[in-house]
Formats: sequence, structure tokens, C-alpha cells
Amino acid sequence: MSKEDLELDDDDFIAEDAEEIEDEAPAEAAKTNLTKRRVIDNMLEERRLRKELAEYDFDLD
Repeated sequence: MSKEDLELDDDDFIAEDAEEIEDEAPAEAAKTNLTKRRVIDNMLEERRLRKELAEYDFDLD
């Protein structure tokens, strides 16, 4: 075995460890992003409903 072979093996191990970490991180990020998106959607829906309510003509005579 040459020194280059050992260096390549070390790089492979580092890449595998990085892949394992990356596999966990996107799932967590996606869950957080989905939660944030739901909060934003709820706020926009509430704003839309308040505006609709404010514009509603309550004079039903």
C-alpha cells in the first residue's frame, strides 16, 4: 500500500460520515421549514379574513 492509497481511504471515511450527517439534517430542516410555512400560511389566512370582515357590509336593511 502506498501513502496515496491511505489518503484516499481516509477521504472515503470522511465522505461517508458527512453523508450520514447530511441525511439527518435535511429531514430536520424540511420539518422546520414546513412548520414555518404553516405558521406563515395561517397568518396570511387570518389577515385575509380580517380584511374581508372589515370590508363586509353589516348594514343588512
